[in-house]
Amino acid sequence: MGFRCGIIGLPNVGKSTLFNALTRTSAAQAENYPFCTIEPNIGEVDVPDKRLEILSKINKSQKILPARLTFVDIAGLVKGASQGEGLGNQFLSNIKEVDAVAHVVRCFEDDNITHVNGQIDPIRDIEIIETELLLSDIANLEKRQTSLEKKAKSNDKESKEKLILIEEILEKLNNNILFDLKSLDEKNQKYFQEFALLTGKKIIYVCNVDEESAKSGNQYSEKIHEYGMSKEINVIKISANIESQISELSDEDRDEYIKSLGLAEPGLNALINEGYNALDLITYFTSGPKETRAWTITKNTLAPKSAGKIHTDFEKGFIRAETINYDELTNFSSYNEAKDAGRIRLEGKEYEVKDGDIMNFRFNN
Repeated sequence: MGFRCGIIGLPNVGKSTLFNALTRTSAAQAENYPFCTIEPNIGEVDVPDKRLEILSKINKSQKILPARLTFVDIAGLVKGASQGEGLGNQFLSNIKEVDAVAHVVRCFEDDNITHVNGQIDPIRDIEIIETELLLSDIANLEKRQTSLEKKAKSNDKESKEKLILIEEILEKLNNNILFDLKSLDEKNQKYFQEFALLTGKKIIYVCNVDEESAKSGNQYSEKIHEYGMSKEINVIKISANIESQISELSDEDRDEYIKSLGLAEPGLNALINEGYNALDLITYFTSGPKETRAWTITKNTLAPKSAGKIHTDFEKGFIRAETINYDELTNFSSYNEAKDAGRIRLEGKEYEVKDGDIMNFRFNN
């Protein structure tokens, strides 16, 4: 599994259209009225990685198993969502279940598609959503604070520690400042994760532009790029209409169509890449005659924990890992040739797995 990416935004910004295109389904309704999506739509896609096919040929694998990414199309949020407007509480709770958020912002003019606030203003639209996420977090932390104060009175150490952290977070959020998780030690980072803050999710701004602006952007997407830079949030441009057309084409026709538009890659690839970057994710591979498979882990993950992605027994009984990086293996015609050349390394429990590593784990049963 890669990661779970929630697609959020105001109503009628193109979330469901984009979801349908990215997942090549018609599961999500795409209608011109607010709240056409109530229950979150969920779809899975393969994570594109050209290395898989090459590894499969080198090792003569019978099948290829890419990493999988889950998209969750969450209904449109509106001003007042944190107080329940537009079924907001239900929608906000869906965001807690994802790892990263693709915040779709309307960056196109179209008189035939109603804008919930009357006119296009991407920064205002972003701030409406982010204010609702922040207000929801404040309310949830204050509730948790009340509960923990009762436990703290009985000298519960953990409750006291959590209360201190909540006070620090609330001070930031009440001043419209996002809390920096990196400033915490390991124990407090664990507490922070328990709080499941909406404002703690990694965000990618997705500018939904018209077809003519897919390559170079427009005045609206430029504003979001500047805004994103000021908040250190990555921004990508996607035309949901183009992605819809791409989703109907064969792989060969899709590549030709993308080239004809002057685009480097489909929007799906760009969104996945930014998601991996935002979450500090990398890919390692297992490859042999049976299958070549991609596994998603966080950067700096040690070899035993990486082995645990395959099976918990691999982590518990870890002995060592035989490994070679993809860039080096492709200099040889086969894994055995690389092994005969002495290029396969033996790595122990302290080895940090790198992106592109091909791993063969040895473990005790």
